[in-house]
Formats: sequence, structure tokens, C-alpha cells
Amino acid sequence: MFGLFDSVETKMRKTAANWLEVAGKVYHYRRDVLSDKNREELLAEIDKLRSLLRARADASKLKLGIESIEVVLRKTGGHHYPKSGLVENVEFFLVAAIVILGIRAYFVQPFKIPTNSMWPSYYGMTGQVYASEDDEPGAIGAAFNFAAVGARGYRLDAPADGEVLLPVGGSERGVISYSQIPGRTWLVFPAQKRQYRLFVGDRFTTFTVPLDFDFDTVVRDAFFPGDKRPFHQIASERIHAGQYVDRQITTGAGTERVRFLRTGRTVRSGERLLAFDILTGDQLFVDRISYHFVRPKVGDGFVFRTGNIDGIPGDQYYIKRLAGLPGDRLEIREPQLLRNGQPITGADAFDDNNNRAGEYAGYVNGPVRASDPMLRAGEIITVPPASYVALGDNSNNSQDSRYWGYVPARDVVGRPLFIYYPFTRRWGPAP
Repeated sequence: MFGLFDSVETKMRKTAANWLEVAGKVYHYRRDVLSDKNREELLAEIDKLRSLLRARADASKLKLGIESIEVVLRKTGGHHYPKSGLVENVEFFLVAAIVILGIRAYFVQPFKIPTNSMWPSYYGMTGQVYASEDDEPGAIGAAFNFAAVGARGYRLDAPADGEVLLPVGGSERGVISYSQIPGRTWLVFPAQKRQYRLFVGDRFTTFTVPLDFDFDTVVRDAFFPGDKRPFHQIASERIHAGQYVDRQITTGAGTERVRFLRTGRTVRSGERLLAFDILTGDQLFVDRISYHFVRPKVGDGFVFRTGNIDGIPGDQYYIKRLAGLPGDRLEIREPQLLRNGQPITGADAFDDNNNRAGEYAGYVNGPVRASDPMLRAGEIITVPPASYVALGDNSNNSQDSRYWGYVPARDVVGRPLFIYYPFTRRWGPAP
């Protein structure tokens, strides 16, 4: 930047020095293949331009020296000189890619929060529901939302007249039933998707969302506004009260009996059935180097790989909060998490969950099924050597150590450093 204020002589001296560097590179790389005549001619021009620099010659003499050495380089440079613009660009991007990969592998790695298991400390993909078509953003607003928070819009119109019915089946990923199908992100990269079907009258309307998106929350906010309980509680209460209907549905695979949760909302054909945006999850930089020198501590948000955890398919990156070190005794007495007999400390999220402060709902015991490993009601666990306990801040909606066990210490990657996107109030140092 400051080179803008250099004098003509200073700029010419820098240019001459760059030419000497190129000429020296050609000489050292090609002297064994150059003829004696070409080699001596190149050395002579190098000495001449170097002498001009040492003598602090004026800009006009340096310019003549550069022109002279450039003529010789054209004869002797081979693939080192002259270079095409394509070659220079390829070299630049290769070097940049190597630098970026090195930084990513050893120092700082970008990471995207896919789910809301750490909410409200970190946001995964979230749904923003629009109550009416008047509330939906126009083209300019949609473009701004896409740039600022990665918003992608979903607009569903009723295929027929009738009450909106929600197929329920239940799974570890939500109450509303869905199919997992292959799809693509950015129209290019293969990815698994969730396909949902909402029923109106005698017809389905079908759409797909990312696999990790919590569609149950959208359903709650769209059809049961004002009720902020987890959707599985709302659905269980309504089904217990008889607010459901069972129907035989014919699909491409045959006839199946489906249970539908009644919403009480009736629409007409062509009317807006559901409108929502999916906002991107927090994207942050992960510090990969610190844990090579210091031990992770209780309360850290930490990222780890899952390839050596039997209860998680595949080798993925997860982010949770470190709740237990080797030798720690842990117990959940809802809503509190106890470490070595006392309410756990070390992070604001621990305090907020233990006190159910703000949007933190407290800790929940592990499931009662015999196959699930830990932290059931009344159970105290002792963390084994070279292992950690990882818990989500959103205990009601987190698949964590309660479900699949301990994190091997060797698989810890690093700690969250900085939320760089989206551009919201959470932008900045990671909590």
C-alpha cells in the first residue's frame, strides 16, 4: 500500500531487484542445460544490472538494464520465463491451497454447527416461520437475509381444501415422520436429505430439508404458536387427548396406516399452507493447536471426531461441552449436573442450565433403555482414564455422552475460537 508514495527511482530499483531474482532463478535452475555462450551472456547481464543497482544509477539507466536482461531471459528462460498468465495463476492458487490446507490441518479449522444440541450457546440450523404472506420478505429482503444469515426460503401452498394433518411416527430425530433420501447441496455435492409430507384434504404436499434440520420446531411455531414446550410434549399431550386421526394411505410402496396429528387449521386449495426460512447454523473457527500444549478443561466447548465412538455411525466432527475429566464422578439430578458431588462449574452455560436461567432448560437424565450407557436417574458415573464426557447445552435435544458414551482423549480436535458467520449478535469470540 505504501508503495504508492515511492519515488520513480525507488520503484525502478524494486523492479530491477525483481528482475535480478528471476534471472538468478533461471541461471541456477538451467545452467546445466544452457550453452556456454548463453550461460556467459546471462551472467554478464546479471552482473551489469547488479552493478547499476550498487552504483545507485538513475531510473533511465536501470530501465535500459532491465530491457537488456529481459532480451537474454527470453532466450534462456525455458519454462521459468516468460510465463503465461495461466501458469502464474495456477501456481498462485496451488501455493494458496497448500497454505490454507496447512493452516486448516494444524492451526485453525472452519466448522459449521449443524444441529441445535448446543443451543442457545451456539445455533444450528433454525427455522423462521412467517405467520402470513404479508410477513414474508420480498426479493430484496430475501437476498439480504441470504447474505446476512444464510436464509433459504420454503413456501408451501395447499394442494386441496381441508384440515392440515401432520404424520407422526417418532424417531431420534423428531416427532414428524419423514423419509431419508439422497440429494445434493448447492446442486453439486451429494448429501442426505429429509423428505416430509404434510396432508391436506386427500392429498400430500412433499418437500425436502437438510438432514440435520429440526423441522419439529417449525411445526410447533407454525401450527401451535405461543406454546414453547418441546414439540414432543405438545404432540404427546394432543394424542393422549384424542386429537389425531388414523388413515390408510396409498403410496408407491403400497398401502400403509398412518397416524396424523390434527392441527385444527383448515385451508383452501392454493392458500399458503406453510412459509418458513432455514437460517444457517453458526460457522466458527476452531483452534486446533492449543490442546497440543494444554489439557482441555471442564467447561470448554470442544470439537472431537467420532470415528472411535461405537454409538455414532461414520467419522464426523461433533461439538459439545466438556463436562467430565478422567476420575470425575458425574450425576444428573434434574435440572442440575453434579460433578464430584457439587453443582458443576467452569462455564456460564453450566450455571444457566443448573438454574434454568434464560433460555437454558436444565439437564435431563439419560434414557432408561438398557442399551443406553450413562447418567440415568440415580446413576453416578466415574470417567475412565483417557476419556471425556461430552454434553450438549440443550440437554432436551442433544445426542451426547448420555446416548453413546465417552469421547476418547486422542480424538479431541480443538476448541471453538470465533463465530465468523452469520452476521448476528453472536458474531465474535466463541463462548
